[in-house]
Amino acid sequence: MEALPELYAIFQGEVATVTEYGAFIKIPGCRKQGLVHKTHMSSCRVDKPSEIVDVGDKVWVKLIGKEMKDDKLKLSLSMKVVNQGTGKDLDPNNVSLDQDERKKRTFRDYTSQKITLEAVLNTVCKKCGCKGHFAKECFMQPGGPKYSLIPEEEEEEVAAAGYEGDKKTSMVDEPPKKRKK
Repeated sequence: MEALPELYAIFQGEVATVTEYGAFIKIPGCRKQGLVHKTHMSSCRVDKPSEIVDVGDKVWVKLIGKEMKDDKLKLSLSMKVVNQGTGKDLDPNNVSLDQDERKKRTFRDYTSQKITLEAVLNTVCKKCGCKGHFAKECFMQPGGPKYSLIPEEEEEEVAAAGYEGDKKTSMVDEPPKKRKK
């Protein structure tokens, strides 16, 4: 087998063919060719690769991917991460290549995993014992005051009625006090 350049190696190649989706570059020292996709030709949008390169042009490229497909080795090249005048690597840590890969990932639909508000409100914190939040969202300090949700209107009426009843019984038990006017 022929000696191929290492992954992320930079070399100067000759444009063999130009297509509507990119350009095939001859790799020096072997008979293989690699594809520079039009998205990797420039940091700007490229609609027609033929406006950027012509057959026979010498261009600096970086080997950004090797893939075996149908028993054939496919090589991906990039021109936009290499200075075309000097051949200097503009992305030595391959950061922009990683960003491009992340952009290609498909969006995952998480709508089926939504949690309803009612489910959250009915939870009880394992840390403080109050309703309406999870332990990881708990804001209670150890030994500090406990906080809970504001009760619904129906619950308020029941609580108020119970409180007034407690007030009446407690007034009977205690001796009357003089009130200031």
